[in-house]
Amino acid sequence: MTGFPRDQWYVAAYGSEIGHDLFTRTVCGEPILFWRTRAGAVTAMADRCVHRRFPLSQPPSRLVDDQVVCGYHGFTYDAGGQCVAVPGQTRIPRTARLSAYPVVEQDSFVWVFIGDRENADASRIPRAPWLVSPDYTTLNGMEPLRARYELLVDNLLDLSHETYLHSGYIGTPEVAATPITTEVDEDAGIVYVSRHMDDAECPPFYAKSTGLQGRIARWQDIEYTPPCLYKLHARIAPVGSVPNPDGSDPDAFHVEVVYAIVPETEHSTHNFWCVARDFALGDEEVSAFLAESNRTVVLQDVAALNVLEQVIAAEPEGYQELSVNIDTGGLAARRMLQRMREKS
Repeated sequence: MTGFPRDQWYVAAYGSEIGHDLFTRTVCGEPILFWRTRAGAVTAMADRCVHRRFPLSQPPSRLVDDQVVCGYHGFTYDAGGQCVAVPGQTRIPRTARLSAYPVVEQDSFVWVFIGDRENADASRIPRAPWLVSPDYTTLNGMEPLRARYELLVDNLLDLSHETYLHSGYIGTPEVAATPITTEVDEDAGIVYVSRHMDDAECPPFYAKSTGLQGRIARWQDIEYTPPCLYKLHARIAPVGSVPNPDGSDPDAFHVEVVYAIVPETEHSTHNFWCVARDFALGDEEVSAFLAESNRTVVLQDVAALNVLEQVIAAEPEGYQELSVNIDTGGLAARRMLQRMREKS
């Protein structure tokens, strides 16, 4: 699988990463320059001067008020990407303009649209409201992955690997032993994968953060909206506890795990992760434990997928992998991504 789905929204950064200074990140092979204007709006444009392609994020390029000055020859651009000054002349060439990207700041993320800006419908951006809700405490991070983004999609849609790769953190025998259910909503473009464990061992990740001991009911409900946003709705409760008919669930602890899976290049990925919880709100000790534990889990995935990328790159063409029942969600996601690429 090669190429990226275009005419799509991708997470480029957390809003907290972008201030009134020059910031760059490559998304789908395109280097993009960001900064926050003095009015607080995020701007996004090509990180290449139109004159000699010097990266505008590279010193000595600098931001002066709401204009960026190229550090190579001094071409100056406003917040919309229009060149407003050229050294040694008053006439500004008509084509002296940077490509600007549609950008939306939502649910703590900065989203950019990769493709034809005429197709940039912001209503298509999937939501993750827990990340900014006062009813949740949220932790986040980003770990670079030296592997193609599809491998991370496969990884997150098949959580049976928790039993083996993440034992001692979030993995227990029941995760791999419990069958999954998979549903695909073609119209909405969402893949759903669920695994409900009614009597499972409580892993340290949850035991130390919730105080639950012994056996638990543990639910994992995945919602993946290709190409970028992955949500895992995790429910942890005493054995026998079920939500009330009205949807309330006072006996349970809820964790919303959100990943933004963002291609940097064909063989590298920005791996944004967030963990939002509805318990121990503001408890710094619990936050520190979950942050360290979840980063460890993420880095275990990163190490495994970096190795897998090397293996795939070295294997002979035409190698056929084996898929089984636990792969149904990942295979559905692959088909969706392939259709997106074909439409690009």
